[in-house]
Amino acid sequence: MSTATVQRLGAVRRDPGVIFGAVIAVVALAGSLALLGHGGIAPSDPGSRVLDPIGVVLVACSTLPLLVWRRSPPGVFLATATASVLLAGLRYPADLMLGPTIALYLLTLSRDEENPWTFRTTVAVAVTFVAYLGATAAAQRSQPGIELLHTGLAWSVAWFAGERKRRQSDEQNESALRAEREAERERLLAVAEERARIARDLHDSAGHAISVIAVRAGAARLRHGRDPSLSFEALAEVEELARKTVAEIDEIVGTLRKGDPAHGAVEAPIGLASLRTLIADQAAAGLDVELETSGAPQSLRGAVDGAAYRILQEALTNAARYGEGDAHVKLNFGDAELEIAILNRARVDGLPRPGGGHGLVGIRERALSLGGSVHAERSDGMFSLRARLPYGGRGA
Repeated sequence: MSTATVQRLGAVRRDPGVIFGAVIAVVALAGSLALLGHGGIAPSDPGSRVLDPIGVVLVACSTLPLLVWRRSPPGVFLATATASVLLAGLRYPADLMLGPTIALYLLTLSRDEENPWTFRTTVAVAVTFVAYLGATAAAQRSQPGIELLHTGLAWSVAWFAGERKRRQSDEQNESALRAEREAERERLLAVAEERARIARDLHDSAGHAISVIAVRAGAARLRHGRDPSLSFEALAEVEELARKTVAEIDEIVGTLRKGDPAHGAVEAPIGLASLRTLIADQAAAGLDVELETSGAPQSLRGAVDGAAYRILQEALTNAARYGEGDAHVKLNFGDAELEIAILNRARVDGLPRPGGGHGLVGIRERALSLGGSVHAERSDGMFSLRARLPYGGRGA
């Protein structure tokens, strides 16, 4: 059976497959034995056979194949229906057999795009039904009116119920698939937006550096005739700045393979030097921020510095939006990396699950682009976010 069929059948059976098959087989067996033992549903034919060992064996053959119905629903239906035809032909009171009825329901339910309900399936069901009526008529030497009514009605109900359940399950699967695709589309859009924002920051940083290089190179040219030593120092500064700019470009541009330039105003390059201003802005908006630093502060490269600021900005925005009004920020300057931790109390109906939301997607994308990592967790009414940013960035 296909994966779509297995998913659809999950709406019918909550237990493991083997247990489900055993339950329906035992129930069908017990019900069929009870019906035959009491002479069927309709008044018993005086010439009908009583339930004997042969009848018990045939009843078992008409129900126990349900144990393995998942392997071949058509085969199980034919096996149970054939045993029922034999019961009718031997004049047992088989005016309604539960095994083939349940097998027909499961056969209808199991149909999907890979195993559709075909004309041949319809013919097979019709032939077995006619064979059942013919065997009953031959055994009783009369019109099988009771069997036609009971079995025909039962099989019709089984087919309609299975078809309806199958369509409901298909609709549920399609709805779940659409929701999953929509969530993935939103996630990809968030990643693309964040990458575009990173690209803008890189553009601004590189543009600023190139402007400085042009100014210093011009100054060196003008000073060269009057004071070669000053000209040499200016050229050395130009070389150093150019190396840093190229390193930053190599660090980021590899992670941005596609994306159109974003429209709108371009923000100025920012970093941890503006952290106090960011905290003051959050305080003015009603968020009480406590800042703690440890380790020896490092001189961060532009990409790492900007990513650290953006992560803190997004995390504090989330804390103000979904938290209880306070946040604790800790910056740990380690030997090789900067560790950022933000802890805040979360409202019961506030922050979504860890990993959800565009803000967290953007934070994670920034950290990963620099070879770092992000971990978000909500526990005991607190939300924590921890980010790790290597000083050298990816590939350093």
